[in-house]
Amino acid sequence: MTKTTTDSENYFKNSALYREFLAEREEILKHKWIESEKLGYDIGFEKALLDWIVRHRASWRTQRHPSQSGRQ
Repeated sequence: MTKTTTDSENYFKNSALYREFLAEREEILKHKWIESEKLGYDIGFEKALLDWIVRHRASWRTQRHPSQSGRQ
């Protein structure tokens, strides 16, 4: 791996967009676990993702970034 590749990877991993992606992914995985526990079986990532987006994403974003609540 070259220095340029490493620098590019570090830039990507430290970007706000990537950090936001990781935070959302973590919330989706928590949602998947909670809903799977309620139902007694694994609901799968895709179902958890869609359910979380519909039911929780907007309020999660508002809580995470209160100063940007009017922007999307």
